[in-house]
Amino acid sequence: MKFLATLQERVVVADGAMGTFLFSLGVPREACLEELNLSRPSLVEQVHAEYRAAGAEVLQTNTFGANAPRLAAHGLESKVANINREGVRLARAAAGGSAWVAGSVGPLGPGTMRVARDSFREQIAALADAGADLILLETFRELSELGEALAAARSVCDLPVVAQVSPDENGNLLDGIPPEEFAQQIAAWGADVLGCNCGTGPKGIAATARRMAALSDLPLAAQPSAGLPVELDGRLRYPCSPEEFSSAALSLLESGVRLIGGCCGTTPDHIRAVRRALDAVSQPDAPLRTGTAL
Repeated sequence: MKFLATLQERVVVADGAMGTFLFSLGVPREACLEELNLSRPSLVEQVHAEYRAAGAEVLQTNTFGANAPRLAAHGLESKVANINREGVRLARAAAGGSAWVAGSVGPLGPGTMRVARDSFREQIAALADAGADLILLETFRELSELGEALAAARSVCDLPVVAQVSPDENGNLLDGIPPEEFAQQIAAWGADVLGCNCGTGPKGIAATARRMAALSDLPLAAQPSAGLPVELDGRLRYPCSPEEFSSAALSLLESGVRLIGGCCGTTPDHIRAVRRALDAVSQPDAPLRTGTAL
């Protein structure tokens, strides 16, 4: 079934964090995570496969920072197309024909607005050409940059676009832009799904989602982090357990959210708990569902 049509019928579960999961598997924090699509593809595919087994129906490619400005910091700006294509291939292999592949696109970093449209166009074209089912713009804190990414997506493909911002604890973007302003602007720019991700954790994201729901008829997406991390024994620890996260997912459901997943600090255990909680609400006596055919 088509992605957007499915969102109109029921809630869809997305996967969780890619970066923090890879770090937990021993990848150094200074590594270029997107380059692993080329040098350690089996590791990336393992992450996708574990989320798929946990019940995720949307697998996000390991391409969050696979744009020319960010890759240039690692001397990899010439590999934009290769890294994004491999990102789609690896997610598709784990999807097995029963999950959607979302081409993940994150912000470019400071001082890049001059090249924003071209950089986003290059990355998104590679994701679309490789066969992504949708484009996921995520973790944007500057509204103008998200506008550039949306315009770039519309110029190179006709895939559904999920546009997610990363609000602060008050629901605002940089410069104090509130949901009442950014939700309507993102809808006017032509996003198919409106949402928020990361942030300070599930409670803050749920509160922002409620405000957004009152302003637009677009389907809503939410992928909170597992709270704000603290460093213990040289490792970042996130406070929100899978059980707490699944309870928060039910709050997101009540807020009208149709696409629910996780961001920083979430794991397959978090997504599995969300899947169970949502299945229990929709079908109290049903067993754990691990996805549906496309």
